[in-house]
Amino acid sequence: MKTVLASRSVEIPAGVTVEIASRVIKVTGPRGSLTRDFKHMAMDLRQVDNSIRVDVWFANRKQLATVRTVVSHIDNMMVGVTRGFLYKMRFVYSHFPINVTLNGDNVEIRNFLGEKRVRKIKLLDGVKYVRSADIKDQIELSGNDIAMVSLTAAQIQGQTNVRKKDLRKFLDGIYVSEKGPMPEE
Repeated sequence: MKTVLASRSVEIPAGVTVEIASRVIKVTGPRGSLTRDFKHMAMDLRQVDNSIRVDVWFANRKQLATVRTVVSHIDNMMVGVTRGFLYKMRFVYSHFPINVTLNGDNVEIRNFLGEKRVRKIKLLDGVKYVRSADIKDQIELSGNDIAMVSLTAAQIQGQTNVRKKDLRKFLDGIYVSEKGPMPEE
């Protein structure tokens, strides 16, 4: 069964400007600007007063799900250009201490499970790496684009997967301990 019209809207916060041109959205705020292309989805994107309206006409169940997805993406872009996103990652090890350093724009992981191999992860565009000063064995990844920050965190966590050992016993790795928008000052 097809739904005639599915519509959702998202409010534009103060200090943020939005430009929509043929399903390409550019959101500009105090921290910078983000652009996202939604041309692969058949929908209407329209700026109405101080909000963005997403409409899908004659949609089946799968197309209806894209409405909420697009609204969430646009909302994350607005949070990104106003506050930014912060992912905190903790090192977990039982015997061999994990050594993590920043070399240029590469994160290097050494001594994972006592291995000599150096694991290198490239920081994606717009992602900043900070080693926490107050908490031992913690790094912080921050940036405007939630996709880039979370993908960098996932790549770091994926490089410390334990292979060919009992996962119940070998819990070593670098895991996301906290994530969300940056705290407001």
